[in-house]
Amino acid sequence: MNILKRVTALCLSALIVSAEAIEIDKTATINDTTTTLKGISHISISVANLDKVLAFYQEATGFELIKRETVKNNKIADKLFGHPGIEYEVATLKAPNMLFELTAFKHNHDAKTSTMKVNGPGMTHTCFQSPQNKSGFDKFVKAGAKVLSRQGKAVDLGGYGVTYGYAYDPEGNMVELEQLDQKVLERSGYDPTWKTLDYDLWMTQVALVTHDINALMSYYQTVLGFKPYRVGDYANNSKLDELIDEDNTSLLGGWFKMNQKSKVMEFWQYRTPLTEKSSGVRTPSDLGYSFSLEVADIQKEYQRLKALGIAFISEPQLLGEFWQVFARDPDSNIYSLRQAVNPLSAYSIDSFDPRT
Repeated sequence: MNILKRVTALCLSALIVSAEAIEIDKTATINDTTTTLKGISHISISVANLDKVLAFYQEATGFELIKRETVKNNKIADKLFGHPGIEYEVATLKAPNMLFELTAFKHNHDAKTSTMKVNGPGMTHTCFQSPQNKSGFDKFVKAGAKVLSRQGKAVDLGGYGVTYGYAYDPEGNMVELEQLDQKVLERSGYDPTWKTLDYDLWMTQVALVTHDINALMSYYQTVLGFKPYRVGDYANNSKLDELIDEDNTSLLGGWFKMNQKSKVMEFWQYRTPLTEKSSGVRTPSDLGYSFSLEVADIQKEYQRLKALGIAFISEPQLLGEFWQVFARDPDSNIYSLRQAVNPLSAYSIDSFDPRT
């Protein structure tokens, strides 16, 4: 890269992470992207005990286990994860609208787990939605989830047809559970075919909590190639306090619409309790959440983002049915770009959540 290009890339990178305001477009969705991005393909959790966590999520969600495999002695995997001699076992569950991966890395076998803080920083949770009359909250509690929300029950924040609850899986990974009444189901883009297929629980979001919401949303606007559709300022609501079990809750929020139905990227910055700046450098195998964005042309997106100063772990690698590459955002959250070798693959977003 010549000097002019290098300086340009550094300036653009600085711009990405120092924005003071974020402009919204209420109609914006992933269909407006200027990139080859298709959407959220996988949400992943790196766990210490795969058998225990997998059993929990299978009971709580009823999602189908479509693949379980061990990867070791694989130089491509070593490059992809930036870890020599990597060895892991991965189980893939299929939700109606995305894939949910649980991965246990051998070097994490004795790792100490911890309970995620609601005010972050980092990717603190994903969300499972359900019809109100088939409560996902009740299913998770029955499976053994530890409820964070006060009084051990879901909270009605405003009488608009949705109840919310926060809870933890067996290793302290947080989940959000939303129960929607019939009117909200219709407005939210609930796919009627899910009812016929007996899908009464689905996944909706990547939730990132940051000390600087404008900077992180500006970064992801550059990655995604379209604008957020909503921002909000929330305070002075005792129901919020009940939801997260904190007093005087105050926070900022923002969202990108990742399809026409139910998926979003969600951002929060807590003022009370305060979200601190992230410290340390996460790796793709660290315990906790990561997520993947499926693209149609991974080499094109890799080169575009690399030129903007995006931090990648490696170059794109072909592993199994996907080209993949891991990236690290300014808060050290880990995400990946993936491109299916076969666009008709059962593991490609086009097979279960095509862009419309």
